[in-house]
Order: sequence, then structure tokens, then C-alpha cells
Amino acid sequence: MCTFALEMSKFYSIIDIEATGGNSKIGKITEVAIYLYDGEKIVKEYNTLVNPERHIPSYVQRLTGITDKMVATAPVFADVADDIASFLNGSCFVAHNVKSDYSFIKDELFKAGVEYHSERLCTLELAKTLIPETSHHGLGKICKYLEIEVPNRHRASGDALATVKLFQHLQEIDTTGKIEKLIRKA
Repeated sequence: MCTFALEMSKFYSIIDIEATGGNSKIGKITEVAIYLYDGEKIVKEYNTLVNPERHIPSYVQRLTGITDKMVATAPVFADVADDIASFLNGSCFVAHNVKSDYSFIKDELFKAGVEYHSERLCTLELAKTLIPETSHHGLGKICKYLEIEVPNRHRASGDALATVKLFQHLQEIDTTGKIEKLIRKA
């Protein structure tokens, strides 16, 4: 199903999440940002804080700027799960280090009673393949190397928008079809 939608429309959901920890089995999402990208431009966007229903560790609060007070009145993930699943439906899931973001989203959707599978593409892996001349491919460092502005670093909307710009650059330099080859099927 997702394969047909991808071939027909080339829609990509470029996503970033912030969470209480680095592992989807113990961490909970605190923010989600998704840019629906048609291969040329952003056509739709989604952004929300999420109440993780637990304390956000102080080191995460310092890194992201997201505090317990900020998420206290935000919806819990189950309340936005259908909106997120609907937004992602039929597109390829794209993230910088896609394994992490995909596992958080998939696990949270599952807990909310929504089964989700998608093709996915990792801009980190793609950058390593298409820009081998630099040894630093983390989002901040690869964007600095490529002179891509990263607004609001370590917030979901800023990092997702930087990933859109990175993906656009990677599309421009992908003369051998690596993007299509690296899309992973669920």
C-alpha cells in the first residue's frame, strides 16, 4: 500500500521527535514535528508538544528547552495518535537517524491502538553515502558543513525543517538513484 502511494506521489513525511530519553522502550515523546514534502516543497506541516505523563529529565530540559510545565497541558500521545497516523499515511517516513524516530512513533502509535508500517529513509545514512568527504554526519555537523541553517536546534520543528533542507540538498546531488535504493520497507 505505501509502496504504491510513494511511487505515485513521492510524498515524504520528514519528521523529528523530542523525547524524555533516547530509547523508545523507556523514553516518551515530548514533541513531534512533521513536514509533508512532495519532492519539491513542503505542502503541509504538523507540530505539537506531547505530555509524556512523566518527569522530563533535567539534562533533556536543558538540551531541548522543553520543560515539565510546557507539556503539563499538552495532549498525551493517545489523543493525537489518529492525527499523526493520518498525517503519515501513504508517505515515506524520513528522519535523520530514522531508526530512532520511527521506533518512537511506531511504539507510541501501537500503545494507542494504531498499527503503523511505512517505508522509511534515513538522511543520516544517505548523507554518509552521498557526502563521504566529511566524517561528521550528525544533523548539526552535516548542516554546518553544508551551510544549512538550523533554526531552533534540538526542538522538533527546527530539526525537522533542517532535515527537509538537508534532504533537498541530498536530492540535488543524488545522480545515481541512491534515495530510491535506500528506502527501507517495513
